[in-house]
Amino acid sequence: MPELTEDLIRSTLAKVRYPGFSRDIVSFGLVKEIRIAGSDVTVQMTLSTADTNVPRTIKEESEAAIRALPGVGGVQVKIDVQAPVQPASAAHVATGIPGVKHILAVASGKGGVGKSTVAANLAVALHATGASVGLCDCDLYGPSVALMFGSRERPMATEDNVIIPIETAGLRLMSMGFLLEDTSPAVLRGPMVTRYTQQFLRQVEWGELDYLILDLPPGTGDIQLTIVQTVALSGAVIVTTPQEVALIDARKASSMFGKVNVPILGLIENMSYFLCPSDGQRYDIFGAGGGEREARRLGVPLLGEIPIDIPTREAGDRGLPITAAQPEGAVAQAFLAIARRLREHLGA
Repeated sequence: MPELTEDLIRSTLAKVRYPGFSRDIVSFGLVKEIRIAGSDVTVQMTLSTADTNVPRTIKEESEAAIRALPGVGGVQVKIDVQAPVQPASAAHVATGIPGVKHILAVASGKGGVGKSTVAANLAVALHATGASVGLCDCDLYGPSVALMFGSRERPMATEDNVIIPIETAGLRLMSMGFLLEDTSPAVLRGPMVTRYTQQFLRQVEWGELDYLILDLPPGTGDIQLTIVQTVALSGAVIVTTPQEVALIDARKASSMFGKVNVPILGLIENMSYFLCPSDGQRYDIFGAGGGEREARRLGVPLLGEIPIDIPTREAGDRGLPITAAQPEGAVAQAFLAIARRLREHLGA
């Protein structure tokens, strides 16, 4: 008889589908806590929906799945049902972008974890697997995509005021950095932030894309809310570093997506370790294992561990992400492995 463990319960719940979707309730991030006391199992979930049938169905199917395990006694599934985030108007109803198969958000709860570096290299890696890819820099206040791809080109527009994205490194790019001078700040208040964000998503000629990567600003503010209300996301990737201060904010980002039923595709632990070039010694500068523990807690995959690496910083400063500059290097190969995992998960 297998031992009752949290991992066993979680894997069992991963077979329970969210009503009306092909995805399971674990990948949606609904399972928040699992407690085992002898043969009794208690599961705490959080769900955002206005449909009362959904939590009832999930509760019944989850309890039935757990009871079917050998050695299980009492089973209780508790679901905290929260009101879903409502769009401000019909114009904000989330839909797809014509011609784009998958829209992926790359997010973090705090700044300084290398989210834009991850987004840029992930976009290049997905392109290297044969996919057509766009990258939209949604950080209006601190845009970095223009610098990381070394372009000072200004976007053009059609007669219908549709913006033509910049094309470089095989990608289609859009960023506030293409519209501003190097030292010019983006001084924007709430309504303008919403307007620019929607324009970048809806008024850019993205064309036919397999993936559109959205590099979100850190935190859980107006831009993030505008995005989830404007476009239907295939999922989100959370970027963190191993240290607890970053993991705390990663949980907040994950919780935000959970409230609007956007699945978390996985965590990427950036700056995971430093490999000394002189002696090959590994140094866990920001701690070890934090990303893996957090991924397990959230019930999502740890997509990869990216080392802190001098060439990665140098490549970004030169305007060519490391995955394009040194495609055979260890960092590029790590991003390629993540890209392949995402493609396999999304079936594209």
